[in-house]
Amino acid sequence: MDSMEGTKALAAVLVAGIAFMVSTVIADNLVAPRQLKESVLKIEGAPSGGGAAAAPAAEAKLAPIGPLLASANAAAGGADTKKLCASCHTFNEGGKAAVGPNLYGVVGGPHAHMEGFGYSAALKGKSGNWTFDELNEWLHKPSAFAPGTKMTFAGIGSDKQRADVIAYLRSLSATPVPLPAP
Repeated sequence: MDSMEGTKALAAVLVAGIAFMVSTVIADNLVAPRQLKESVLKIEGAPSGGGAAAAPAAEAKLAPIGPLLASANAAAGGADTKKLCASCHTFNEGGKAAVGPNLYGVVGGPHAHMEGFGYSAALKGKSGNWTFDELNEWLHKPSAFAPGTKMTFAGIGSDKQRADVIAYLRSLSATPVPLPAP
């Protein structure tokens, strides 16, 4: 290839680049985006159009678990537990941990009840034993009950379903904890 053909090829590349840059400048001037003063679509919990982050909505207070446990169905809770929890937890006495700890005897037991399991600092920092109310809060939204928990489960929204699961977990003990007064 002689020097004239190389020069022509280089000139073609440079002209194409210049044409691209000029067309970009013209397009930016023709189609200029406008900043909206207020969002067209309102999304609950999203920051407002002013740019400042909106305050998070206050968490709704959970229904007391006592009356719900009085009418809870442990068999239904067992079925729910198989669907929602069995992929990460085991439930038999003396069972080994899976992704999550074994849950036999969890009701009334310490928060980090399974020896040797790597609980998050959020749960290790909780003192005392699991109460029915604490299990209700935990199953509703684990990340709210113990911020920083390793458990990625989003939670159970239904009060009835949570009560059924807690009733089932309560039954997983040689000496189940007495139910709270309704």
